[in-house]
Amino acid sequence: MTAIEQTEAVRPRGTRLPRRARRNQLLGAAQEVFVAQGYHAAAMDDIAERAGVSKPVLYQHFPGKLDLYLALLDQHCEALIQSVRSALASTSDNKQRVRATMDAYFAYVEDDGGAFRLVFESDLTNEPAVRERVDKVTNECAEAICDVIAEDTGLSRAESMLLASGLGGLAQVVARSWLHSDRSVPRDQAVQLLTSLAWRGIAGFPLHGTEQH
Repeated sequence: MTAIEQTEAVRPRGTRLPRRARRNQLLGAAQEVFVAQGYHAAAMDDIAERAGVSKPVLYQHFPGKLDLYLALLDQHCEALIQSVRSALASTSDNKQRVRATMDAYFAYVEDDGGAFRLVFESDLTNEPAVRERVDKVTNECAEAICDVIAEDTGLSRAESMLLASGLGGLAQVVARSWLHSDRSVPRDQAVQLLTSLAWRGIAGFPLHGTEQH
């Protein structure tokens, strides 16, 4: 169950909830408001109303709007990092690894909650704490890809990281572009097209100790 689904399930005002359940409810409501309005236009009043709680209850869990936003970022940045790691670990076939990783980004941006907008399209990237988290998700996803490239190709860590950053950036930008288009290309087909593009590039680096891809 997503944070937003949890919000829907427990929204009625006046219901006493365990602290963790209340926190999840508030995060779900905040996500809806931040995604719809952006950070600057969102108000704590809007979030409390959306969650069906009083402002004092909201402030018991989150001292301010930035604290709430950062908690959401932590949650959704970690979700993408874990998704990429799972994709890479899902198979030992490198072409399928590329496809699984590309699909992880497409799945992330296609999620109904729109959480990717908080991470990749935030209107608060001038805030150091937000920038730190956005950089972290980009870097940790690249590090995960880099580990595989370095192990398989024997390239230096620095060289592998450059390639990994390229693959991760490609996946993120194209997935977002696909989402914001009319999606006339079905997701599976879009993932396959991107996989073919990326694979033709990365396959040019032979496996360590071999002369072939």
